[in-house]
Amino acid sequence: MPRRSATMLAATLLLIGLLCASVMMRVPYTEMSPGPTYNTLGEQHSGDPVISITGHQVYPTTGHLNMTTVQVTGAKYEPSLVSAVIGWLRHDVLVVPHDNVYPKGQTDKEAQQENAEQFASSEDSAKTAALGELGIPVGTEIVVSSVIAGGPSEGRLHAGDQIVAVDGTAVTGKDQVAAQVTKHKPGETVEFTVVPHAKASATPAAADEKKVAVTTGKAPDGRAIVGIVPGTDHTYPFTIDIGLQDVGGPSAGLMFSLGIIDKLTPTDLTGGKFVAGTGTISDDGQVGPIGGIQMKLIAARDKGAEYFFTPSENCPEAVQGTPSGLRLVKVDTLDGALKALDSIRSGQASALPSCPR
Repeated sequence: MPRRSATMLAATLLLIGLLCASVMMRVPYTEMSPGPTYNTLGEQHSGDPVISITGHQVYPTTGHLNMTTVQVTGAKYEPSLVSAVIGWLRHDVLVVPHDNVYPKGQTDKEAQQENAEQFASSEDSAKTAALGELGIPVGTEIVVSSVIAGGPSEGRLHAGDQIVAVDGTAVTGKDQVAAQVTKHKPGETVEFTVVPHAKASATPAAADEKKVAVTTGKAPDGRAIVGIVPGTDHTYPFTIDIGLQDVGGPSAGLMFSLGIIDKLTPTDLTGGKFVAGTGTISDDGQVGPIGGIQMKLIAARDKGAEYFFTPSENCPEAVQGTPSGLRLVKVDTLDGALKALDSIRSGQASALPSCPR
């Protein structure tokens, strides 16, 4: 075989080998893509409303206030080198280091549980922020946030139980629970007055209360412990249900708050416009950043959104990949988002706060 032909054959075989290796080689990355969007003023795929309110007057709404989501590959998935390169070249796929999404060692089940907890917390904050914006009082109660497996309270107290008193002393703050427990020595009995979770979720009454005795254990530093983590839950004067299934994470908080406010007020917030957005929400209405902003922008525009409420901390990333025809609106607070809706509804788009380019 001529030397030149042999060289070309060797090079071809090497190239084929490299291509095969790149197809087989797995790399530690995760892929994100645009997920479903849901109109918080509308219905789920099941036909049930995304947000339903009972016990308070609600008003008709028009337009869209869409929350946006991102689809993420599972914790065990590792793309091939070729898939990762293709993803990097596509505008509708985001390839990020695996550990940025799934902390080292986290399983799919653990990730789903964490997302579900974040979503539940987001719902609670969205309700609290919305009612606070409307001047509707929100109450608080002290609850058992979690029970430590194998601890003294396992099987006696349960997550979600409302703690009314400890040793007959009423508690109004979670720190009071620990203070009352540590008055005891290990091995002594603490008496909790609680409303069980199943009844605490309704309107509790004194008749629902029960006494639960727990024998304290001993912490490494010698303190008495009962093996629970106390926390704070909000109570509302009427029922607000957010019924989305298979959605996790905290990023829908802002849009849930806006949807609740729109339903509770006679003003049609959107004026029939299609607004989408994202952002966490705190109890006092502060809007926080989220992940996957560019994928959410694509999802929103594909659905027909004209405006996208963008947390200010996400603006630098968002301006790099804004789809044509979508207007970014910078938001820092729930009140700021409501003022932006006023401008959209009144046709004064020039007054909208924009993400700087």
